[in-house]
Amino acid sequence: MSLLVIAEHDNAGLKAATLNAVTAAAKIGGDIHILVAGASCGAVAEQAAKVAGVAKVKVADAAHYGDQTAENLAALIVANAPGYTHIIAAATSNGKNTLPRVAALLDVAQISEIISVVDADTFVRPIYAGNGLATVKSSDATKVITVRTTGFDAAANSGGSAAVEALAAGPDLGQAKLIGRELTKSARPELAAAKIIVSGGRGMGSGENYHKLLEPLADKLGAALGASRAAVDAGFVPNDYQVGQTGKIVAPQLYIAIGISGAIQHLAGMKDSKVIVAINKDPDAPIFQVADYGLVADLFQAVPELVAAL
Repeated sequence: MSLLVIAEHDNAGLKAATLNAVTAAAKIGGDIHILVAGASCGAVAEQAAKVAGVAKVKVADAAHYGDQTAENLAALIVANAPGYTHIIAAATSNGKNTLPRVAALLDVAQISEIISVVDADTFVRPIYAGNGLATVKSSDATKVITVRTTGFDAAANSGGSAAVEALAAGPDLGQAKLIGRELTKSARPELAAAKIIVSGGRGMGSGENYHKLLEPLADKLGAALGASRAAVDAGFVPNDYQVGQTGKIVAPQLYIAIGISGAIQHLAGMKDSKVIVAINKDPDAPIFQVADYGLVADLFQAVPELVAAL
C-alpha cells in the first residue's frame, strides 16, 4: 500500500501542516511518498526527504507550478494517482482548494478533515461544527483525504533519508493565473501554529480598541492574535485573523478569548485548545461552557490589569 502526501510549501520551505498530514498517513500505514510541485523548489524537496517516515519524495519542478494554482496541481496529482491507495493533504486553504478537484477527476468521494484513523478504510471526522463525530468507511480504490492538522501531531522534520525522484511536469492548463498575492507580515507567531493565542470578539467595540488592548497582551505572552468572525465582519481586523469553522482551526496550549460570546462557529475552531481562558462581562456567554478558566468582568478594565500583572 502506497500513500501520496501533497506537500504545501512556498518554493523555499516546507509548511508545517505537511508534517501533520504525514503523521496521518503513517497511522494509515504503508509507504509514504511526498509530492513536491513548484518552481525552483529543490530546497523543499530536501526538507521533505528528511521528514521521518517518508520513503520517497517526487519532485515536479516547472514554472507553471510556482504559483501553486489548484487546476495545474490537481491535474498533476491525477496523472500520478495510479498505484496510490490514498492521496492526502492538510485541510488548509491550499488543500481544500486542490483535493476536491482531484476527487472529482478521479470520480471518488473526498473524505474531509479527518481527525483520527481507525484503519486504512475508516476515518473519523467532525460534523455539525464539531458537535458530532462521524465514522466514515470508504470502499473507493483511491481515497482522497484532507487532514485537520490539530488532530495529528507533526512528524519529525529530521531523521529521514527518503530518495528524491524527479517527476515529469504536466502541461500548463492555463485555466487560472495568479495576478497578485498580499501577505500579512508579522513578528508574531503564525496563527495556525502558535502555542498561545489571544483572540478578540465583537465586545472589543472597534479595531482601535482591539489593537490597543490585545497587542500589549500578545507581546507579553509571545502570542499570536486571533479574532471571532463577528470582529472580522465588523472590520476590526483582517480575515486572516479569523478563528472558527470558516476561518482557521487552532489547538494551542493556551487560548485567551476576550469579548467573545462563544458562537458555535467560533467554538468549532478553538475548542480543542489545551487550556481556554475567557473574559466576558456576560456570565451566561456560551464561551464559559468550554473555558477552563472564566473571568466575568469588563474587558476594558481586566485586560490592562492583566497586562500590568504580567
